[in-house]
Amino acid sequence: MRKYIRTIGAISLMTGIMTACSESDSSVEEETNDEVADDIETESNEEQSDEEEIDEENEEAEEEVENDQELEDETSIEPKYVLNENNWSVQPKEDAPENVVLMTIDDAPDEHGHKMAEVLHEHDVPAIFFVNGHFLNDEEGIEQLEEIIDYGFEIGNHTMTHQNLQNITEEEQRQEIIGLSDKLEDLTGERPDFFRAPHGANTDISAQIMNEEQMLAMNWTYGYDWVAEFTEAAPLAAQMVETELLQDGANLLMHDREWSLEALPEIIEGLRDKGYKFVDPDDIERAEEEA
Repeated sequence: MRKYIRTIGAISLMTGIMTACSESDSSVEEETNDEVADDIETESNEEQSDEEEIDEENEEAEEEVENDQELEDETSIEPKYVLNENNWSVQPKEDAPENVVLMTIDDAPDEHGHKMAEVLHEHDVPAIFFVNGHFLNDEEGIEQLEEIIDYGFEIGNHTMTHQNLQNITEEEQRQEIIGLSDKLEDLTGERPDFFRAPHGANTDISAQIMNEEQMLAMNWTYGYDWVAEFTEAAPLAAQMVETELLQDGANLLMHDREWSLEALPEIIEGLRDKGYKFVDPDDIERAEEEA
């Protein structure tokens, strides 16, 4: 009996030792598996991080190529029209359409210019907005200018305070023109390419400034919205479309006025009914500095 007990005790002891060894081996195996799993996970994370970094580099490279292409496209645009300084109309180069008109808006952004920009945008009509500096002296004017720009319209220089350049000194003329170009550059990041003198009164000094600033001086073919009998929408619209001055390349002048805003849709429709399209200012050849 004692021998049996001793034998059982020996067996139990051996079983305990084997179990302990088995548990120890199992623990070691689990630790090893855990380490391998950690190594695999670390390698996987590193590979994923490398892949993400490569993806980011590829995206940056693609964006760089796209930006370069856009810049190349912008700089490689061939002008389709030139300004005829004899009558201030636009003339086609080579095979550009002849039955076109150019829309321009002066004295913006007063009260209605940004709304005129909205109407023109809705009707897919490009235009140049010639702005005055004295409308940009408060937040409201600046916001309206930004709205016009956001619609994609070209911004032209119409002097700081709309004075007749022929009645002021050379220094004052320079301040009127260059001062506004400086202000527009501060606000928009760009200097204007187009200039229109108030009352169409250009001077020798303004011509010099055009050369120095590489701007294109522009007057107009016809306009009526400052004439008393055309300060209502209906007669103004009829006159803008039916005038004998309407011709291929005509440079149409309107102003930031309530009646001009109201007349715009009918003017656009009337011109299109006559077969006219609207010149994009981007298609007009810019001024170049003389040698």
